[in-house]
Amino acid sequence: MKYKQGKSELNEKYTKYEIARVLGARSLQLAMDAPVLLKITKEEEEELNYDVLKIAEKELEAGVLPITIKRPLPKKSEKEIKKLSEEEVKDKIEEKIELEKKEGEEIEKKKEKIEEKEEKEITEEGEIMEIANPEDEGVEEESFEEEGWF
Repeated sequence: MKYKQGKSELNEKYTKYEIARVLGARSLQLAMDAPVLLKITKEEEEELNYDVLKIAEKELEAGVLPITIKRPLPKKSEKEIKKLSEEEVKDKIEEKIELEKKEGEEIEKKKEKIEEKEEKEITEEGEIMEIANPEDEGVEEESFEEEGWF
């Protein structure tokens, strides 16, 4: 099987392993007397030397094979993969950045609301804590020295 750069459309759509798998499966079907999906004249068959692999290759290039390829993805989900253009990639990145900015703004607003609510609760309770000065404590250092603390 010779796939050159001229087959770039197939190479972009499928990996070389997928191409090999499809051609192998289809050539096996043809070898077991499956009907050919292309209209090939007797002269073309003789030119291909009745080679099932070459016939399968022609069918793949023509896009007439009823074979689907499923690519397993992480978390055992399967999805048909579509190649994005550069513009689509840029658009998606910009959308993601905008969405992150919006989420960040929403989080900031929620934080501000929570802080305002806490401040309001504190002012309603009337509990204001002040920094304690040593004079306010009323305990003298001398009593600690007498007891052997220092």
